[in-house]
Amino acid sequence: MRARIIRLAVLVVAVAIGATACGKYSISNIRSLKAFQDANALYKKGEYSRAAQRYTDAVTLNPDLGFAYFFLGNSYDNLYKPGRRGEPENDANLPKAAENYRLAVEKMSASTDPKELEIRKLAFEYLIAVYGPEKLNDFTKAEPVAKELIALAPNDPTGYQTLGRLYEDVGRYDEADQMLQKAISLRPNEALGYMLLAGFYNRQGEFEKTIDAWKARAKAEPNNPEAWHTIAVYYFDKLHRDTNFVKTQRDKALAYVLDGIEAENKALSLNGEYFEALSYKNILLRQQALLEKDPAKQKQLIADADVLKAKAEDLQKKQNATAAGQSPQRGRGR
Repeated sequence: MRARIIRLAVLVVAVAIGATACGKYSISNIRSLKAFQDANALYKKGEYSRAAQRYTDAVTLNPDLGFAYFFLGNSYDNLYKPGRRGEPENDANLPKAAENYRLAVEKMSASTDPKELEIRKLAFEYLIAVYGPEKLNDFTKAEPVAKELIALAPNDPTGYQTLGRLYEDVGRYDEADQMLQKAISLRPNEALGYMLLAGFYNRQGEFEKTIDAWKARAKAEPNNPEAWHTIAVYYFDKLHRDTNFVKTQRDKALAYVLDGIEAENKALSLNGEYFEALSYKNILLRQQALLEKDPAKQKQLIADADVLKAKAEDLQKKQNATAAGQSPQRGRGR
């Protein structure tokens, strides 16, 4: 996130200079732009207190310099330290951050410049975060801002996903689900929506829904081996953690194992040297052996797992050797 803000700081300098060249700002505002450029240099070095002073100078000299309010707000945001919560001087940074994020939104409300619109959208997102549970923890202020963001870009999933998380944080789970589903409906081919939905269901302890969301994610990006591997990881985690489920629902547990193995097979068909997929398939095969009743089948499963384990270990050695900048060495007598 910080890298993104630094990139935008550089971008905003270009916007400011370009705007001056186009006559958007008069000669009387040169001092404001100089203060803004000084503030950006301090911001990029992480000197947020000094940056805030110069951003304040910039907007004092030119109250219409909308994007400067965003970086002024973000400077105060960065000055807030969660570990010092309760200290008046530290806590005072958050209302200042919120005030300037809001001013950024208002000052750029009529802008058509793509760069300013991008920063305005960020101002909405950061304002919502300031009102979130980890900072000011004021849902009554966060919710209307999230709805403003949705109204600003009704076809962008971000606002719905943000509002969904706010609803989850206050225990309004049905509404959270609806917002996340709405976001997916806007961009059904994007993986992120399904990943966020899977995370939501997982936090609610809804295993079947979690798996369905991960499978939908894999369907959205079928050529991504990690998408298939993730499904197997969740099956493994369920079987590993819920030992009572394995004991009392043996057939269903076996079905989960087989689904997990199938997912790893798809991952390995896309990348035969996917170390994590080899390792998890090895483990799942051993889990299957524990659930099967036929001794011969159990023996074959263990043998197959041993082959995968050896392949994974050999692959890891080669990868470690490559990372170390040397060729893998064969052992003596081989």
